[in-house]
Amino acid sequence: MIAFSTTIKYLSLIGSFAVVGTLLAMGFLLLDVHGKLSTSAEKLRSILWISALTWVLGAVGNILFTLATILDQPVSVAFDATMLRSFITQITLGKFLLFQAIVALIVSLVALRVQKILTVIFLLALSLIGLVIPIFQSHSASSGSHALAIGSLVIHVVALSLWVGGVFTLAILDPKDRAIAVPRFSVLALWAAIAVVVSGTANAWARLDFKAAWSSAYALVVAAKIILTIVLICFGYAHRKNLYNRESIDWKAFSRLIVAESLIMVITVAMGAWLSSNQAPERPGKTVFDPALSVAGISSPPPPTWSRIFFSYEPDALMIGILVTAVALYIKGVLVLNRRGDKWPVGRTVSFATAISLIDFATSGGLGLYAHFAFSYHMVAHMILGMIAPIGIVLGAPITLALRTLPQGRNSDERGVRGSLLAALHSKLATFYTNPIVALAFFDGSLFALYFTGLFGSLMQSHAGHLFMNIHFLLAGILFFHVVIGIDPNPRRVPHLVRIVILFAAMSIHAFFSVALMSASTLIDGGYFAALKSPWLTDLLADQRIGGSIGWAMGEVPILLALVATFVNWMRDDTRETKRIDKNIERAAAMGQPDELATYNKYLQDLAQRDRNES
Repeated sequence: MIAFSTTIKYLSLIGSFAVVGTLLAMGFLLLDVHGKLSTSAEKLRSILWISALTWVLGAVGNILFTLATILDQPVSVAFDATMLRSFITQITLGKFLLFQAIVALIVSLVALRVQKILTVIFLLALSLIGLVIPIFQSHSASSGSHALAIGSLVIHVVALSLWVGGVFTLAILDPKDRAIAVPRFSVLALWAAIAVVVSGTANAWARLDFKAAWSSAYALVVAAKIILTIVLICFGYAHRKNLYNRESIDWKAFSRLIVAESLIMVITVAMGAWLSSNQAPERPGKTVFDPALSVAGISSPPPPTWSRIFFSYEPDALMIGILVTAVALYIKGVLVLNRRGDKWPVGRTVSFATAISLIDFATSGGLGLYAHFAFSYHMVAHMILGMIAPIGIVLGAPITLALRTLPQGRNSDERGVRGSLLAALHSKLATFYTNPIVALAFFDGSLFALYFTGLFGSLMQSHAGHLFMNIHFLLAGILFFHVVIGIDPNPRRVPHLVRIVILFAAMSIHAFFSVALMSASTLIDGGYFAALKSPWLTDLLADQRIGGSIGWAMGEVPILLALVATFVNWMRDDTRETKRIDKNIERAAAMGQPDELATYNKYLQDLAQRDRNES
């Protein structure tokens, strides 16, 4: 059973990695023609279709074998319709596996008809989500250091899929197309390799006991995988060294190197499939049941103090990976501008860095830790993620920085990465989301949908749900403040008066939400906080009301500041407009042209004189 399960997972991984690599080549590595696939990229659509079908078969087989393994029954039992339906509709792991199979099916249906680069990018993002979603219910989810184990494994799989998938695709490209794709992939492969090594090390550290577990077969496979990964990095170094002198590249030797690298990657992926089918050895010693660890994935911390809140750290590897990537890209953009001789305002960099630090504090810091165990701390983290940090992100102007530093097209016909971002900013979808009413609905309307339904308790029960909440808070806040006080390009120009009305509406809705939360006579967490059995938190309803008051206090201040900033910008714009009109009048007078205002006044006087004469 285990051998068949490993084979099916291997088939699923190979198919999904090939899908990711093909989409990566079609969307970023090969040339495009004004935002559409070039002839070279269109040739890969059949490869994409075959890879997606392989992924579909592997994903469906994975559902069946996983169900059979859980039931400890032959795989034929998993074909029972009632049993299968219950697994994919009622069990979280079954739902995630079904979602993965649906994503693979969507890619296979669209593969042969895809034409636009933006569609390819969307499919790539969707494929990565579908690839990693079952990880949130994998063996790592049941181990210690919950957020570290899961997050590091997600980063590991994403980076490995980009790296392995990219190499697979390079191996099948024509030499002419390979020459175009390799330089750009070389940069991506370097960062992907670093992410693979760092995340793999962090995951092994979180799951294995260094004193006892390293003599097991599981640990030996981990060690072998690490060695092969180092070998692959050496291959990557050889690629980059070969690319330094692009005029004398030995493409035949390069092709042989690619084929050898692909074979090693096949073995590495097989090892990964085996590891995902087997659980890491348990740590020795008597296991003591911890309700907090079983529910939240984190052992219950001691009573909160100021020092524990500010200095405790429970790393959420996935959020840390996202933040590190954002910081690296931002720094890269600033360095590109500096090398070009352009200046980037220091205030924007400080604003962005402050926001990143606050996000880390609210997700991995002491505040993020205690947010899992008390609603009041959860609400503080929510306000930082949804109200305070987004202002710093928006004032950091990351979109403007990206537009000024992203690479242009490699020829006159290619839209390029910068062109794709511009196309996305001016798309109908972007225009819809930047509508002030839509932004307000996401910003404040989602509060009621989350906290006054059973959704909050359900999302708090899982790491995926908690991650979704944090990302939603952050993105909703960024969208709202981008529309109201943003300095980045906006597909629609919102009048200042409308912005002020939206801010007053947001303030009123948020106050109403906080009052409703403070007035609630029942708990809204669905029993989540009670199940943690934190000894230092005895009155859950009182803590919930404190959370409501915190939400009111912390939520109004950022909106007031945004209101003041909007009013000041309005006055400045009026002043600039007045100066512009005055300059135009002065310029016209200097050129001997009549003053437009004086001409209009004379026209009104002539009309009045005509009326008096007629009367």
